[in-house]
Amino acid sequence: MALTDTTSTRTIVAPDHRPTRAHHGAGRRVLGIPYAVFTGALAIIFLYPLVWTTVSSFSPQAGSAQTEGWGFGNYVSLANFQAGIWVYLGNSLFVSLLTVVLTLITSFLGGYAFARFSFPGKNLLFLLVLAILMVPYATLLIPLYVILNAIGLNNSLVGVALVLTMFQLPFSMFMMRISFESIPREMDEAALVDGCNSFSALWRVLLPAVKPGLITVGLFAFLTAWNDFIAPLILINDTNRMTLPLAVANLRGQVMGVVDYGATEAGVVVLALPCVVLFLVLQRHYVRGFMSGAFKG
Repeated sequence: MALTDTTSTRTIVAPDHRPTRAHHGAGRRVLGIPYAVFTGALAIIFLYPLVWTTVSSFSPQAGSAQTEGWGFGNYVSLANFQAGIWVYLGNSLFVSLLTVVLTLITSFLGGYAFARFSFPGKNLLFLLVLAILMVPYATLLIPLYVILNAIGLNNSLVGVALVLTMFQLPFSMFMMRISFESIPREMDEAALVDGCNSFSALWRVLLPAVKPGLITVGLFAFLTAWNDFIAPLILINDTNRMTLPLAVANLRGQVMGVVDYGATEAGVVVLALPCVVLFLVLQRHYVRGFMSGAFKG
């Protein structure tokens, strides 16, 4: 900035104190150090139990099959428990996949209807779906047990999947509704002009656009069904139909009050591994799914 001296012809140049790009960059780096330290500490806190459990599952444990040295003795105990780990893994996989399929179909069609169509009682019906969240999970299991028994689905893996699907509806329906609402209606209209009907426009145009939301819904449904303990505990009474979380809980209690911590930790590792792998593989789509309705205008 230049100033002119009225008593002479000299021009005085005042220093410019405006912050430069270098100053902004240095400020961001300084502020980024505490952020990096804080997030790194949080990551260590959350990862430590999983790392400790993984290491302990291979280490010698008192009262377990792996009493000396490091090895797979705890996993052998887990594999040979009652019906065998492969039976329980198969049961958990069946329940989880069926829950995911039912949740995706219901939420995809329901979210499309709530986002694109107007009908009497639309908002009331949507609120009723969300109201499932207001009812405590455990309080509904006994009435659901009676209903499943009346229709012949008691002590059935299909019945467990239906119950878990019902409890996934509030989140999944809300997620798919905002995913569809974030898509401009002009895409539907352009597809109809090009000769598509409502179903083909939904399948060919809107389905690829809401794929991140579907992946998020499917991931949450799988994690919930894979790790759920209460529903199988109440609805399943056959040891050959137990899911893996229920089998690991039964494995924990041994004769004379001795707990087989080694086999239990091996079971926790087996339970956590598919969840970790799925999250890492689908992380990018998972984040995009949550952001799908964030910038809706």
